[in-house]
Amino acid sequence: MESNKILSMESRAPALEVRDWVRGEALASFQPGKVYILEFCGTSCDGCERAMLNLIELQESYKDSGVEVVAVAAHERAASAEEVRSKLVAWLAKFPELNFPVGIDDTGAMDTLWMEPSFSIVIPRVFVIDRDGSIAFIGHPDKLHDVLPQVLDGTWRTSAQAKATESERIAGDEPKARKHALLQPIRGKLRAACEIGDWKTALAAVEEGIALDPDNYNLRATQVDLLLNKICDMETGLAVLWQFVREAIDRGGAHWLVTAMMRIFHPVVGCQSLPAAERFAMGKELSEHIMALDFAQCNLSAFLLFPEVARYYYEIGNKDRAVELLELALKSLDGPDPDIRGLKKNLKRYLLQTLANYKGEEVCYDDVCVVPRTNISTGATPKAETKNLDERGALE
Repeated sequence: MESNKILSMESRAPALEVRDWVRGEALASFQPGKVYILEFCGTSCDGCERAMLNLIELQESYKDSGVEVVAVAAHERAASAEEVRSKLVAWLAKFPELNFPVGIDDTGAMDTLWMEPSFSIVIPRVFVIDRDGSIAFIGHPDKLHDVLPQVLDGTWRTSAQAKATESERIAGDEPKARKHALLQPIRGKLRAACEIGDWKTALAAVEEGIALDPDNYNLRATQVDLLLNKICDMETGLAVLWQFVREAIDRGGAHWLVTAMMRIFHPVVGCQSLPAAERFAMGKELSEHIMALDFAQCNLSAFLLFPEVARYYYEIGNKDRAVELLELALKSLDGPDPDIRGLKKNLKRYLLQTLANYKGEEVCYDDVCVVPRTNISTGATPKAETKNLDERGALE
């Protein structure tokens, strides 16, 4: 099977090579005259749940405009094809209002035809296929609220915005794709080691990956997790965590800072917990730098950053400041940015639950009320939004 050398805006849409359809009516090919949104999703992807909810809303809104959404899970792993199918079916049960077909491809065909030639390494990822069978847009599903109306009225592909968006995408994605390909053998080593619980070999694979891609903050987070949560080497793990914190501060990027912050208050499973003095010292430094970010220019929104800082303040006993930051995070969900529309339903309840836990009383926001829970950890930033932020994972 051969893929296009490069798949970009104006390229002809490749074929649909889906092994099995698990929900909805099977789609054999793209029909002229319709606009299709093809999403690559996955059950363990860190943004796919909110992306699916977003696409359900879009399909409902545009169902009379010739728009058809279709999703494909092309990165599921299990011992057998039947287990892959069962895993996906169970995940899709989260979406009772699902209104578009979902298929599985575990043969690698869809990656070869779509993801690889477009330099796409992260999911969720959408491809918009225009009425003439050409690619109109490649990117994150959150951008569809702005792009889709222009595709439908025929102004998108000829616009300066579309050309600039596509150029920016390729400039950002191509070097990432090259690094991703370079790390492919290491991914195999890490996966095999984790499957048998050989954590030292897994750590060696991650360290090899860091040497190849020192700018990958997710690799650093995985290194810390292995040392502290699997190998239980507190001395080495603490030194590596401090190194991660200092580098995050030196780099100053929001993703580095918040990912380092999450490692500090991440529960240690089966090993000795981090000393409180060390956690609080790291948390103080990171919190100060996160709050000093220019949020108008930041590539992460307040609703992702503030809950992590709030967790620090809650743990040092400053409950009022923790509550204040969570309330600011909730208010940020009401902003006009179209990129957060699909986040509101997912995030509001998580933030409210954390706020109720911190205050120890029922809290309400708009039409949602929650009561405090007493048997969970103090941190409740949603895993689906923060584990790796924009990435499928350190080595996924």
